[in-house]
Amino acid sequence: MIKVLSPGFYAAMQDLGRIGYRTMGVPISGVMDSYSAKLANMLLENSLNEAVLEVFFGGVRLKFLEDSYLCISGADFSVELNDESIKLNAPFLATKGSELKFGKRKYGARSYVAVKGGLDVEKVLGSRSWYQGITSRMKLEKEMKIPLNTKAKYSWGKERGVLKTPKDHFLSEEIECSRGPEFDLLSSDLEEVLVAQQFTISGDNSRMGYRLKEGIPNNLESMLTSAVLPGTVQLTPSGKLVVLMRDCQVTGGYPRVLQLTEEGINRLAQKTTNDTLRFVLK
Repeated sequence: MIKVLSPGFYAAMQDLGRIGYRTMGVPISGVMDSYSAKLANMLLENSLNEAVLEVFFGGVRLKFLEDSYLCISGADFSVELNDESIKLNAPFLATKGSELKFGKRKYGARSYVAVKGGLDVEKVLGSRSWYQGITSRMKLEKEMKIPLNTKAKYSWGKERGVLKTPKDHFLSEEIECSRGPEFDLLSSDLEEVLVAQQFTISGDNSRMGYRLKEGIPNNLESMLTSAVLPGTVQLTPSGKLVVLMRDCQVTGGYPRVLQLTEEGINRLAQKTTNDTLRFVLK
């Protein structure tokens, strides 16, 4: 078990998502940055779809009630184990009674805690990802105890390297995307503005979507509600852009002008309010 001493700003269990239920209106959910989450699991020799703890903006404190092998990837929140710094992207042992603390932010917005064998939280509709209305919990709460899969074995060695994550994953403004279904309905000058302008993330951002501060003229007519996906960029009637993220709805009625690639979604997931970005067509 892991005991939650402090739940932080927002932390929740996630895997790679709830696949195959969109026809029922169920969002995919899952980790916001699949690159970092997969990396943490891979370094522990876990299945890439094992549930991890997604920590948003730090503040989390955990106490381990049994020996556990961990790996943390993604954003750097000055993580400490028993007041000693922990390296990212490097497996380590948290002995029984150890306390793990997420502190001051250095870069990024979301980090991922993987445990050897995975976190043994309930599976609903084929996924352990928490989502309000689907699972019994939505986020970490103080004094909560998280069960672990203690049957997993790990081949631990004294000498272990540290895998460095490319800095561009966290610092680059470039967000890779392709043309959306309604992109060609834009006038040629608006197409150019869309992929040349610098945009700023507003304070209205969450696991459901990121609203951008700057807008572009909207010369498109209204459209019927159509399918949307994580990474769909919608152009609202006011000309503002909304980038849908992992917890987004399954349909929407605004023109879908761009579609982020998986890499684009992952990079955007590591940005937050007032960070800037540019869309780069693949």
